[in-house]
Amino acid sequence: MSRDEPAETLSPQEVGRRADQVLQQVGGAVVGNREPLTLTLAAVLAGGHVLLEDLPGLGKTLTARSFAQALGLDFTRAQFTPDLLPADLTGAYVYDQSSGRFEFRSGPLFTGLLLADEINRTPPKTQSALLEAMAEKQVTVEGRTFELPRPFHVLATSNPVEYEGTYPLPEAQLDRFLVRLAFGYPTGDQEAEVLRRRLARRQEEIALEPVTDAAGLLAMQRAVEAVPVSEEIAAYCVQLAAATRTNNAVQVGASPRGSLALVLTARAYAVIAGRDYLLPEDVKAVAHAVLDHRIVLKPELWMSDVTAQRVVEAALSEVPVPAARADADR
Repeated sequence: MSRDEPAETLSPQEVGRRADQVLQQVGGAVVGNREPLTLTLAAVLAGGHVLLEDLPGLGKTLTARSFAQALGLDFTRAQFTPDLLPADLTGAYVYDQSSGRFEFRSGPLFTGLLLADEINRTPPKTQSALLEAMAEKQVTVEGRTFELPRPFHVLATSNPVEYEGTYPLPEAQLDRFLVRLAFGYPTGDQEAEVLRRRLARRQEEIALEPVTDAAGLLAMQRAVEAVPVSEEIAAYCVQLAAATRTNNAVQVGASPRGSLALVLTARAYAVIAGRDYLLPEDVKAVAHAVLDHRIVLKPELWMSDVTAQRVVEAALSEVPVPAARADADR
């Protein structure tokens, strides 16, 4: 879409219908996992980035590629390795003999959806190259700033149990991800369905029909941004984030960025459900995906059964739930 063309205007209900079509398309490739897929789409509609942290072979890479196809976005995969350099992501200036000048050649960050595969296998210096891109939607090379395409989203994968040859993500970078998700092992029936689909199509590749394109996704994101949030729901999100800071097991709780992420993700989650208002249940549905990775437990508790998930669960049980006021949120 050019700058002279009018921007498409969508209602929350239309966004919900398109979102359901996207999930149906992705669900045709990724068996089961409807809730994690919904949370992934909610994060994208909220303008954020997703960290898929799970064991190998559970569909993380397939999920990223499927969302790129269904959303009609340019897709790039960057395999993070110990020898990956920041310039391998951002791009670099290369001397052009024909023109006698240095010209910038963009790296894999210049895309609609970037799959940062095994992000914890590359050193912190290269991991930090993603920070500016994720936060500012731009990169700086040799003192010159380059805007990234819009929309721009990162779906990163990480193996949570393999530590040899890996570099744990620092809290500052974890906080840049709007949500962190895990799929877990499929049920026996779901795993059998994976085999049936693979044998039926007689090839490894899966081609999905795009439901929208980059301009359409931007229109969906604008519609989500137009949905109002009541003061009661906003206060509920603030109280949940604050409750993680006062827990005796927590060294660092969720920051104000966490409460904002809670509001934004819950709003997108509600729109995916076809509503133009938020319910407390929307906040509860996204709370673990948004808050768990923003909590740092006290070091002396590393051998106990205390987890960030339990801290968030305690906050959800302690903070009073506001009464639903759908009429006030419209």
